[in-house]
Amino acid sequence: MAGKGAKDKGKKTGGPVSRSSRAAPQEKSAPKKDVYQLFAEKVRDNKQLESRWAIMQETRVEYFRGKDFNTFVKNHPEVREILGPDKELEVEDIVNTLLTKNLVIRCDRVMKTVRPGKKKLSSWPAHLEIHNEQVFTENDGFFAWMFLKRRTLWQTILSFVWPLFALAVCLFPVYPYQCKIVVLYSCAGALLFIVSILLLRAAIFGILWVLLGKRVWFFPNINAEETTFRELVRFWPEKDEGERPKWTSRLFYALVALLVILLLRHHAPDEAARARYQKKVSNIIDDVLEWSPKLAISGMIEKHTGANITEESNYTSRAASSHMPPSTEGKASEDMDVDGDTEASLDETQDNEYADDTRSSGA
Repeated sequence: MAGKGAKDKGKKTGGPVSRSSRAAPQEKSAPKKDVYQLFAEKVRDNKQLESRWAIMQETRVEYFRGKDFNTFVKNHPEVREILGPDKELEVEDIVNTLLTKNLVIRCDRVMKTVRPGKKKLSSWPAHLEIHNEQVFTENDGFFAWMFLKRRTLWQTILSFVWPLFALAVCLFPVYPYQCKIVVLYSCAGALLFIVSILLLRAAIFGILWVLLGKRVWFFPNINAEETTFRELVRFWPEKDEGERPKWTSRLFYALVALLVILLLRHHAPDEAARARYQKKVSNIIDDVLEWSPKLAISGMIEKHTGANITEESNYTSRAASSHMPPSTEGKASEDMDVDGDTEASLDETQDNEYADDTRSSGA
């Protein structure tokens, strides 16, 4: 009975032990994510926190300002719930914890002096560097995210679309004629639209700068190297923070612009030159549009066939000339040469005989 009880006890105790041993690998395989990591991802994905892009040590980073982060956390208390027991911490303590976990890093502007013509430093600098003191501050404090942002659905789709787009560009010569026409006019229209915007914004800037002394750039980020699409298509200009230029400098640049316009008008090509250039460009475009693989293959075949015919004709002519008998003209010329030599020898013999007779008579 004792042995049976021990076996039953072993069976009873063996069940929970085996279940716990099976559950342990599952807990190890699915570790719990850090609450501060979840908090940082949630805050970064929220559009209410204003952020910009800049260059830091030759790397493009997204950063925010300390005062904006403080305002965001105070206006969105639901974000604190992710932190669990640390949700009651101050904003300074939360950011310092993010700094210790390398989720954010404190940055400083590279240009610390006001540029000539500006009244104050830029609110959002384009170039940053790592700050020596990694602590939270609201006064001119910049903080860059140090983790990779989660890839959105559109980014995943675009990662597959871009290689296909590059392949489609490479296959443009084999498109049908109608597709080539659509692509050509679409690209030309887009290029004309971009150039028109650049010229129009430059003209508006020049007129307002000369007349009012205001620096007004519509589409202010259209020439930016590192910017998001939302900032790229922003229409309204930024507030002019520079000093108003002197009227003498504005008058000088106005005269220079007028002189350049007059020179360009004086040296503009005439109608005949424009017609020649237009015809040349039209011929080039027609060659590109009318090219097709069939024409290329047929041209290669014709070229190869013509080369074979030329080689065969050359070979036939060489063979015919090697077996051709001497011509009559050749024989006649040879006979004439022989007759001429014979007559010359006879004349020479007669002269010699005449000379001998003359000497003998004199003697």
